[in-house]
Amino acid sequence: MGKDVMIVTGAGQISMAIARRVGFGKKIILGDKSMANCQSIAKIMNDAGYDVEPVEMDLSSRKSILAMLAKGQEYGEIKYMVNGAGVSPSQAPVETILKVDLYGTAVLLEEVGRVIAKGGAGVTISSQSGWRMPQLTPEQDRQLATAPTEELLKLDILQTDNIHDTLHAYQMAKRCNEKRVMYGGTWRKDK
Repeated sequence: MGKDVMIVTGAGQISMAIARRVGFGKKIILGDKSMANCQSIAKIMNDAGYDVEPVEMDLSSRKSILAMLAKGQEYGEIKYMVNGAGVSPSQAPVETILKVDLYGTAVLLEEVGRVIAKGGAGVTISSQSGWRMPQLTPEQDRQLATAPTEELLKLDILQTDNIHDTLHAYQMAKRCNEKRVMYGGTWRKDK
């Protein structure tokens, strides 16, 4: 019998801590935009007795996400997902934050939702930052939760004229992540 497969995005300390806590005995597919960073974290974990395969993965690209999922499916059905990939307001411009943290997470949830095993589980790292901005209207929250993934970046509230700075973009991304996970209907295959 094969191992359960766990997809982990973002080869950083948060993802590694979660993967170390729940990933022992599982096949871990670790994806990061920086293959050097991904290989470094994979080596640390493999040396500690885990079974980690590093893959280059860009969270802002559906094609890249699908390739990572396909790699995971080579080992069996995907049972777990840890999404710790992203960029911070001090690392990237508004457009990149929205493309990676908001759109990329929505794509990941959608695509994992199509393939995750029955009884599977996932974690998406967010922050309280989504609540540290002026309250959104119920309609804006609904749009963030339910807009088709390919329409998200076209929403009026996410246009660059309506995003004040990189912190605001990050806050909007984290709010969207939370709403999409809470809603669930846009990504679960059993809906």
